[in-house]
Amino acid sequence: MKPGIHPTWYPNAQVICACGNTWTTGATVPVIRTDVCSKCHPFFTGEQRIVDKEGQVDRFMRRLSARDEAYLKARAERAQRRKRKQAVIEVVEEPEEILERLEGEEEAF
Repeated sequence: MKPGIHPTWYPNAQVICACGNTWTTGATVPVIRTDVCSKCHPFFTGEQRIVDKEGQVDRFMRRLSARDEAYLKARAERAQRRKRKQAVIEVVEEPEEILERLEGEEEAF
């Protein structure tokens, strides 16, 4: 082996998981930090866990709730428009009623 080209080997490098689990292994860095290990990975634990480093899950949930709110608002507006349209239809008189009213006005002259 050529001297001076190989990285330093740490036979007791410590691995630290986000869940708090730690163990030692051999590596070229003294400390390794990881987000998921066999103690907390959903495949091994059978539980659902969301690993979110950059807030992507929160952004998605905000967009999802905003979409739901917009849907409910649009649905309420459609219901109001339907009620107004129904009210306009009820206000409009039937042609026979209009003719009777006009005939009554002609007799008054």
